[in-house]
Amino acid sequence: MSPESLFRRALLLATLSTAFFSAHADTLDNIRAARKIRVSIDLAVPPSGMTDANMKPTGSDYDVAVLLAKDLGVALEVVPTVGATRIPNLQTGKADLIISTLAWTPERAKVVDYSIPYAPQISLVGGVKSLNVKSMADLAGKSVAVNRSTTQDKDLTENAKGANVVRYDDDAGVITAVVTGQADLVGTSSALFKTMQEKAPQRQLEQKFVLRLNDLGIGVRKDDPKLLAWVNDWVKKNHANGKLNEIFKKYHGTDIPKDVVEKWVAAK
Repeated sequence: MSPESLFRRALLLATLSTAFFSAHADTLDNIRAARKIRVSIDLAVPPSGMTDANMKPTGSDYDVAVLLAKDLGVALEVVPTVGATRIPNLQTGKADLIISTLAWTPERAKVVDYSIPYAPQISLVGGVKSLNVKSMADLAGKSVAVNRSTTQDKDLTENAKGANVVRYDDDAGVITAVVTGQADLVGTSSALFKTMQEKAPQRQLEQKFVLRLNDLGIGVRKDDPKLLAWVNDWVKKNHANGKLNEIFKKYHGTDIPKDVVEKWVAAK
């Protein structure tokens, strides 16, 4: 290839790279120009994300996305996802934000930015009453169902020595496994575990122990400070005016702890 051809190729790559990074840097402006925001939401994680009898999206994460789009003055487009595809959807430009029970972890924080938390999530191990399980050590030799690529998957894989972690591709699969008796132990959120208890009272499911209390943030692409700043201001405002708490209580049956809200509102 001639020097002139190499120069042209380098110039083209530089131009494309500049356009790519500019597009990401101006995501907020692009959203306003398109009058639409694309939000990645898992609709198989009741009560955070689900569909109603008419197959329309609903749930606490969906309502948060609706409120955010309304306050931004744009239409909402839901980008359906499962746990493992939430971040790839954002990174590949299929979505502008993630509002999908995205708990903060050091590994995820390396590839996406998190907003100030908009809601809490209790992560636990639960199972049938007949099993004597009170800690990670008690899981040795036992099988535990989890949704692949979730914090429960990570916690159990790293800390439940000797346990057989059985991974499903989405929360719907985990719920079905527990409700139908395919799985006697599960690592999941308190909200999803409540759904399992309601669907299968005959299984006598009970909470065994808490894995962690997660802060759920809105996921934003790295190096997108303008959009992240807007989202953070929006989260603070809607904690202060009580709207995020109203959504949480509607679907989860309890208020966000007052001290947690005060901590988040005071966050930089």
